[in-house]
Amino acid sequence: APLAAAADQAATPAMQAVLDYVGGQKTTGFLVVRDRRTVVERNWPAPAGDAQFRNFAYETTPDGALLEDVASQQKSFVSVLAAVAADRGLLDVARPVSAYVGAGWSKAAPDQEAKRRVIDVLTMSSGLTEGFGYAAPPGAVFLYNTPVYAITKRILAAAAKLPLETITHDWLTAPAGMSETSWRKRPAAFADVGNPTGLVTSPRDTARLGQIALDGGKAAGGARIVSEAGMKAMFARSATNPAYGRFWWLNGSAFTIKPLARRVEGPLIPAAPADLVAALGALDRKLYVVPSKKLVVVRMGAATPDKAFDQQLWLRLTKAIA
Repeated sequence: APLAAAADQAATPAMQAVLDYVGGQKTTGFLVVRDRRTVVERNWPAPAGDAQFRNFAYETTPDGALLEDVASQQKSFVSVLAAVAADRGLLDVARPVSAYVGAGWSKAAPDQEAKRRVIDVLTMSSGLTEGFGYAAPPGAVFLYNTPVYAITKRILAAAAKLPLETITHDWLTAPAGMSETSWRKRPAAFADVGNPTGLVTSPRDTARLGQIALDGGKAAGGARIVSEAGMKAMFARSATNPAYGRFWWLNGSAFTIKPLARRVEGPLIPAAPADLVAALGALDRKLYVVPSKKLVVVRMGAATPDKAFDQQLWLRLTKAIA
């Protein structure tokens, strides 16, 4: 099992420095798994007085971790489901979105809408605004767009002819042993952002997703979740942003375009290994996967006070993980 044995009772000085840093950043859950063994696992109480965090926090697991809405990390879970649908011959990412959900799903002109393919949505290059209006030709620019992303859930349900909850359970969470993961309707406070359902999960289940990515599409017990070709396609650099694949962030690129940000020269996280891939969400939800280190790292909690958290964490982690 990828979380076989907790081995964090005696953290090394370098790993303790990681824990000291993470623990001071409004973190609720931190988990490091290397070569399927838990190196360190820590859970902290919810930060007091953080009103925003309360919209993302749910009950506590028997292991003492908070179940949390992982925000845009859900996109990476959905990316896996899209890959499974393609493996099963239910989804062709080169087809127009309208082939699955019908015409009129956007506010673009009919001829422009008809050109938007599933792959354009998966790579955040649909060329639509958050209001689904025309902004650019499909595949021309990277526009991080959560409302348009959410159409992927409808695409998958239509392609499979099954509810999203059913395919998530049958294709991913059940075979992967993710018993603490489910879709839930979001509170009214932020359900109007164009993505009304949140994926609620635990650090351990998030790590299981990371292990699937690390193991080329296989679950801990060896069951095939996604084909190797499907996994490679998920992590192929998109033409509009080399730091982004199909709803996954990719390190090691020459430049990076982050959400709501302009192009920045250099990789996503300079201090991290170049082969790192990541599922990232608001409030600094982090899932990092590093194949060269056989490493999975998960961070849950409220938004970090340190805006350079990714870089500062990896400056410390690289010392702790030889």
